[in-house]
Amino acid sequence: MKPILNLALFDLDNTLLAGDSDFEWAQFLITKGVLDAELHAAMNEEFFRQYKDGTLDIHVFLDFQLAPLARHTRRELDAWHAEFMATRIRPIITAAARQRVAQHVANGDLLAIVTATNSFVTGPICRELGIPHLVATIPAQAEGAFSGQPRGLPAFREGKVERVEAWLESMGLWWGSFAQSWFYSDSHNDLPLLEKVTHPVAVDADDTLINIAATRGWPSISLRD
Repeated sequence: MKPILNLALFDLDNTLLAGDSDFEWAQFLITKGVLDAELHAAMNEEFFRQYKDGTLDIHVFLDFQLAPLARHTRRELDAWHAEFMATRIRPIITAAARQRVAQHVANGDLLAIVTATNSFVTGPICRELGIPHLVATIPAQAEGAFSGQPRGLPAFREGKVERVEAWLESMGLWWGSFAQSWFYSDSHNDLPLLEKVTHPVAVDADDTLINIAATRGWPSISLRD
Protein backbone atom coordinates (compact mmCIF):
# COMPACT_ATOMS: atom_id res chain seq x y z
CA MET A 1 0.00 0.00 0.00
CA LYS A 2 1.27 3.46 -0.90
CA PRO A 3 2.11 5.58 2.19
CA ILE A 4 -0.69 8.12 2.63
CA LEU A 5 0.96 10.90 4.64
CA ASN A 6 3.84 11.81 6.92
CA LEU A 7 3.90 11.74 10.72
CA ALA A 8 5.34 14.39 13.05
CA LEU A 9 5.57 13.65 16.79
CA PHE A 10 6.75 16.13 19.38
CA ASP A 11 7.82 15.76 22.97
CA LEU A 12 6.56 18.75 24.95
CA ASP A 13 8.64 19.66 27.99
CA ASN A 14 11.98 21.28 27.15
CA THR A 15 11.25 20.56 23.48
CA LEU A 16 8.30 22.59 22.25
CA LEU A 17 8.39 24.45 25.56
CA ALA A 18 11.44 26.30 26.82
CA GLY A 19 10.74 24.77 30.19
CA ASP A 20 8.81 21.96 31.89
CA SER A 21 5.02 22.18 32.12
CA ASP A 22 4.79 19.79 35.07
CA PHE A 23 7.38 21.79 37.03
CA GLU A 24 5.66 25.06 36.12
CA TRP A 25 2.28 23.69 37.22
CA ALA A 26 3.73 22.74 40.60
CA GLN A 27 5.32 26.19 40.96
CA PHE A 28 2.01 27.78 40.05
CA LEU A 29 0.19 25.75 42.72
CA ILE A 30 2.82 26.78 45.25
CA THR A 31 2.07 30.45 44.52
CA LYS A 32 -1.61 29.65 45.15
CA GLY A 33 -0.74 28.13 48.52
CA VAL A 34 -1.99 24.74 47.35
CA LEU A 35 1.36 22.94 47.68
CA ASP A 36 4.04 23.16 50.36
CA ALA A 37 7.01 24.88 48.73
CA GLU A 38 9.80 23.24 50.75
CA LEU A 39 8.45 19.69 50.51
CA HIS A 40 7.58 19.93 46.84
CA ALA A 41 10.92 21.47 45.87
CA ALA A 42 12.84 18.65 47.56
CA MET A 43 10.72 15.94 45.91
CA ASN A 44 10.92 17.59 42.50
CA GLU A 45 14.71 17.79 42.74
CA GLU A 46 14.98 14.09 43.56
CA PHE A 47 12.59 13.03 40.77
CA PHE A 48 14.46 15.22 38.28
CA ARG A 49 17.76 13.61 39.29
CA GLN A 50 16.25 10.16 38.72
CA TYR A 51 14.84 11.28 35.35
CA LYS A 52 18.24 12.51 34.18
CA ASP A 53 19.86 9.28 35.38
CA GLY A 54 17.25 7.14 33.62
CA THR A 55 16.17 5.54 36.91
CA LEU A 56 12.78 7.23 37.43
CA ASP A 57 9.96 4.95 38.61
CA ILE A 58 7.12 6.56 36.68
CA HIS A 59 4.44 5.09 38.95
CA VAL A 60 5.99 6.53 42.11
CA PHE A 61 6.36 9.86 40.35
CA LEU A 62 2.74 9.85 39.18
CA ASP A 63 1.50 9.16 42.70
CA PHE A 64 3.23 12.42 43.62
CA GLN A 65 2.34 14.36 40.47
CA LEU A 66 -1.36 13.51 40.28
CA ALA A 67 -2.24 13.77 43.99
CA PRO A 68 -3.03 17.54 43.88
CA LEU A 69 -5.63 16.95 41.16
CA ALA A 70 -7.63 14.71 43.47
CA ARG A 71 -7.86 17.32 46.23
CA HIS A 72 -9.73 19.97 44.24
CA THR A 73 -12.85 20.27 42.11
CA ARG A 74 -12.57 20.25 38.34
CA ARG A 75 -14.12 23.73 38.20
CA GLU A 76 -11.40 25.06 40.50
CA LEU A 77 -8.64 23.25 38.60
CA ASP A 78 -9.89 24.52 35.23
CA ALA A 79 -9.96 28.10 36.48
CA TRP A 80 -6.40 27.76 37.78
CA HIS A 81 -5.28 26.22 34.50
CA ALA A 82 -6.53 29.18 32.47
CA GLU A 83 -4.39 31.47 34.63
CA PHE A 84 -1.49 29.00 34.43
CA MET A 85 -1.60 29.09 30.63
CA ALA A 86 -1.48 32.88 30.57
CA THR A 87 1.23 33.39 33.15
CA ARG A 88 3.44 30.31 32.93
CA ILE A 89 3.03 28.55 29.57
CA ARG A 90 2.51 31.05 26.77
CA PRO A 91 5.68 32.93 27.79
CA ILE A 92 7.76 29.74 27.27
CA ILE A 93 6.34 28.81 23.87
CA THR A 94 8.96 30.15 21.50
CA ALA A 95 8.43 31.52 18.01
CA ALA A 96 10.81 28.84 16.72
CA ALA A 97 8.65 26.08 18.23
CA ARG A 98 5.49 27.53 16.73
CA GLN A 99 7.23 27.82 13.35
CA ARG A 100 8.39 24.18 13.40
CA VAL A 101 4.85 23.02 14.17
CA ALA A 102 3.45 25.30 11.43
CA GLN A 103 5.85 23.80 8.88
CA HIS A 104 4.53 20.30 9.53
CA VAL A 105 0.91 21.54 9.46
CA ALA A 106 1.56 23.26 6.13
CA ASN A 107 3.03 20.01 4.77
CA GLY A 108 -0.17 18.17 5.62
CA ASP A 109 1.51 15.89 8.17
CA LEU A 110 -0.32 14.04 10.93
CA LEU A 111 0.78 15.73 14.18
CA ALA A 112 0.74 14.68 17.83
CA ILE A 113 2.37 15.68 21.09
CA VAL A 114 3.68 12.63 22.97
CA THR A 115 4.41 13.40 26.61
CA ALA A 116 4.66 11.73 30.00
CA THR A 117 3.10 14.79 31.63
CA ASN A 118 -0.59 14.24 32.33
CA SER A 119 -3.28 15.25 29.88
CA PHE A 120 -5.00 17.68 32.26
CA VAL A 121 -1.89 19.86 32.30
CA THR A 122 -0.92 19.31 28.66
CA GLY A 123 -4.25 19.23 26.79
CA PRO A 124 -4.72 23.03 26.69
CA ILE A 125 -1.04 23.44 25.71
CA CYS A 126 -1.57 21.06 22.80
CA ARG A 127 -4.55 23.13 21.64
CA GLU A 128 -2.59 26.37 22.05
CA LEU A 129 0.07 25.00 19.71
CA GLY A 130 -2.53 23.98 17.13
CA ILE A 131 -1.60 20.29 17.35
CA PRO A 132 -4.72 18.12 16.90
CA HIS A 133 -3.62 14.98 18.77
CA LEU A 134 -2.22 14.33 22.24
CA VAL A 135 -0.70 11.10 23.52
CA ALA A 136 -0.15 11.74 27.23
CA THR A 137 -0.38 10.05 30.59
CA ILE A 138 -4.07 9.99 31.48
CA PRO A 139 -5.20 10.93 35.01
CA ALA A 140 -8.10 8.68 35.98
CA GLN A 141 -11.38 10.33 36.88
CA ALA A 142 -14.92 9.42 37.86
CA GLU A 143 -17.91 11.72 37.46
CA GLY A 144 -15.62 14.62 36.62
CA ALA A 145 -13.34 14.25 39.67
CA PHE A 146 -9.73 13.08 39.44
CA SER A 147 -8.74 10.06 41.50
CA GLY A 148 -5.02 10.87 41.82
CA GLN A 149 -4.06 7.74 39.88
CA PRO A 150 -3.16 7.22 36.19
CA ARG A 151 -5.44 5.33 33.82
CA GLY A 152 -3.74 2.77 31.63
CA LEU A 153 -0.11 2.82 30.54
CA PRO A 154 1.86 6.02 31.25
CA ALA A 155 3.38 7.63 28.13
CA PHE A 156 6.95 7.24 29.36
CA ARG A 157 10.00 5.58 27.76
CA GLU A 158 8.82 2.36 26.03
CA GLY A 159 5.28 3.34 27.04
CA LYS A 160 5.42 6.18 24.53
CA VAL A 161 5.94 3.70 21.71
CA GLU A 162 3.09 1.47 22.85
CA ARG A 163 0.71 4.40 23.34
CA VAL A 164 1.58 5.90 19.93
CA GLU A 165 1.05 2.54 18.24
CA ALA A 166 -2.33 2.13 19.95
CA TRP A 167 -3.31 5.65 18.81
CA LEU A 168 -2.28 4.90 15.24
CA GLU A 169 -4.11 1.56 15.30
CA SER A 170 -7.29 3.34 16.44
CA MET A 171 -7.19 5.21 13.11
CA GLY A 172 -6.33 2.15 11.05
CA LEU A 173 -2.69 3.24 10.70
CA TRP A 174 0.75 1.87 11.60
CA TRP A 175 4.37 2.93 11.11
CA GLY A 176 4.34 1.61 7.56
CA SER A 177 1.49 3.96 6.67
CA PHE A 178 3.94 6.86 6.51
CA ALA A 179 6.58 7.72 3.94
CA GLN A 180 8.45 9.71 6.58
CA SER A 181 8.11 10.18 10.34
CA TRP A 182 9.69 12.62 12.79
CA PHE A 183 10.05 12.69 16.55
CA TYR A 184 11.48 15.74 18.28
CA SER A 185 12.79 15.30 21.84
CA ASP A 186 15.25 16.70 24.36
CA SER A 187 15.72 13.56 26.47
CA HIS A 188 17.56 10.24 26.30
CA ASN A 189 14.51 8.77 28.06
CA ASP A 190 12.76 9.09 24.69
CA LEU A 191 15.27 6.89 22.88
CA PRO A 192 12.72 4.05 22.29
CA LEU A 193 10.45 6.36 20.27
CA LEU A 194 13.33 8.19 18.60
CA GLU A 195 14.49 4.84 17.26
CA LYS A 196 11.07 4.09 15.72
CA VAL A 197 10.86 7.09 13.37
CA THR A 198 12.69 7.75 10.12
CA HIS A 199 13.80 11.22 11.27
CA PRO A 200 14.77 11.41 14.99
CA VAL A 201 15.64 14.98 16.00
CA ALA A 202 17.42 16.02 19.22
CA VAL A 203 16.09 19.38 20.43
CA ASP A 204 18.01 21.38 23.06
CA ALA A 205 18.99 17.93 24.22
CA ASP A 206 20.57 16.56 27.39
CA ASP A 207 24.21 15.52 27.21
CA THR A 208 23.42 11.84 26.79
CA LEU A 209 21.10 12.42 23.85
CA ILE A 210 23.51 14.92 22.26
CA ASN A 211 26.22 12.24 22.27
CA ILE A 212 23.86 9.57 20.90
CA ALA A 213 22.67 11.92 18.15
CA ALA A 214 26.25 12.75 17.17
CA THR A 215 27.21 9.07 17.03
CA ARG A 216 24.20 8.11 14.93
CA GLY A 217 24.16 11.15 12.66
CA TRP A 218 20.86 12.52 13.94
CA PRO A 219 20.33 16.28 13.68
CA SER A 220 20.55 18.36 16.84
CA ILE A 221 18.64 21.63 16.77
CA SER A 222 17.43 24.38 19.08
CA LEU A 223 13.91 25.77 19.27
CA ARG A 224 14.83 28.43 21.83
CA ASP A 225 14.54 32.08 20.77
